[in-house]
Amino acid sequence: MKDADKKKDQLIAELIRLRQRVQELEVCENERKQAIRALQESEERFRQVYDEAPVGYHELDREGRITRVNRTELEMLGYTVEELLGHPVWEFIVEEEKTRRVITSKIAGDVSYQEPFQCTYRRKDGTTLPVLIEDRVNRDEQGQITVIRSMIQDITERKQAEEELQKKEEQLRLRQRVEAIGRLAGGVAHDFNNLLMTIKGCSEILLSKLDQQDSRREEVEEICKAAERATSLTRQLLAFGRRQVLQPQVLDLNEIVANINRMLQRLIGEDIQLHTVLDPELWPVKVDPGQIEQVIMNLVVNARDAMPGGGKLTIETANVFLDEDYARRHVSVKPGPWVMLAVTDNGCGMDEETLSHLFEPFFTTKEKGEGTGLGLSTVYGIIKQSGGNIWAYSELGQGTTFKVYLPWAEEAVETYKPKPVPTAPPGGSETILLVEDEEAVRTMVSKILQNKGYTVLEAHHGNEALRVCQGHRGPIHLVVTDVVMPQMSGRELAERLKRLYPEIRVLFMSGYPDRAIVHHGVLEAGTAFLQKPFALNALEGKVRELLDAPPYGAR
Repeated sequence: MKDADKKKDQLIAELIRLRQRVQELEVCENERKQAIRALQESEERFRQVYDEAPVGYHELDREGRITRVNRTELEMLGYTVEELLGHPVWEFIVEEEKTRRVITSKIAGDVSYQEPFQCTYRRKDGTTLPVLIEDRVNRDEQGQITVIRSMIQDITERKQAEEELQKKEEQLRLRQRVEAIGRLAGGVAHDFNNLLMTIKGCSEILLSKLDQQDSRREEVEEICKAAERATSLTRQLLAFGRRQVLQPQVLDLNEIVANINRMLQRLIGEDIQLHTVLDPELWPVKVDPGQIEQVIMNLVVNARDAMPGGGKLTIETANVFLDEDYARRHVSVKPGPWVMLAVTDNGCGMDEETLSHLFEPFFTTKEKGEGTGLGLSTVYGIIKQSGGNIWAYSELGQGTTFKVYLPWAEEAVETYKPKPVPTAPPGGSETILLVEDEEAVRTMVSKILQNKGYTVLEAHHGNEALRVCQGHRGPIHLVVTDVVMPQMSGRELAERLKRLYPEIRVLFMSGYPDRAIVHHGVLEAGTAFLQKPFALNALEGKVRELLDAPPYGAR
């Protein structure tokens, strides 16, 4: 019995051990299953993270073939997994040879290719995608590279931003060139225009004294023409540099276009069709009418020259609203309402290189001697000084469109009156005080006024003008004064004279007026002004206009 009991106890003990072992094995199996499940969950999470990453991922073997690719990259490129796996990655890249060289060099262990690099993928639909690729490598026990893991980032927005920044930088450089040329033009304009005033005025005086049959008229007329050309060049430089004197009015652009329509038709010739598409609800703009006429004519002439065999020219006006996106892509543009003037031709068009220099002074695509290269730069200066913007859009063989955007003016539109054809104005017997520091200009202007019957008192600066007034017994009806003079400006002189002669009229003249009468290029309201060099009949007409005006209190 004892042996039987002993065996029984041993058997029970063995069963207990077996049961414990089974329980241990069950625990291990559960742990194994949990580990498998955890591993599967981890792999699933990894696949989700890998596939749904905001950037593309792929892996390459030692031959540069794609062995793995995530869903993001597939969606970026439009291919299926089967279309990519097993193919060398450079087959899908525009810069194929360059990329092949980079990848093979990396696999060979060349450390000079460790930095991220940019390239352009070719999508399945034929479009392209700029990307930034950053690689990581795996090595075996011998240090040989076995796998390249690549991260692919879509840099389309970055490239667009870089292009926009580049355009803005170019626009900024143009503005800086404008400012530099403006300072240069302003620096020489005053003295140069005084010289031209003397040449132009004296030649006109001489011409008026010669009979039509006089053999000397031809030479004098050539002097007048040369002075006029020099005057035009100076004004164009001042316009480009935004140093002109503007006399803006609140106008309807449609009215401007309609008034010069016939002139434009003669300008372009019969082989070009002129069409106008004018918005009947166009908002008003505040501009100098003469300068805007010059803008339109210059753009029309430019379009005409782009269509030597004839074509179609369209002038369009419209109310537009420029949004934030447009403003971001264009320097100095503010979002909001603008009035647009567009001039479109279907001529030869321009390439990108020409477009980038279009508004630079002295840049021209015409043959030597056929153009100064100042037409479009003048347009640019006038528009910018008027608070607007101008952009050109063109393609070779497809034509060109210039779009001018001018600020919308809320004031009431003024009646637009085109400048009348100048006639010989009558003279008079009034007394005029002439103040001019350039002796040649003073002498010439004095002769012009005396020839018209006026009594002229001369002074070469402000203090002398005050002394002349103190020594003069009779009335002084008008003061004609230069703006920029030593000791005292023309504006200061005029204010002091009005205390002595409350009804005295004032006519300013200058080759380049300072801020005394001009603010941001705009003439103060009610200021009479002549830009040197001016024609004799312009001076005579302005003098008579001021003398004939009603007294200040009666206006």
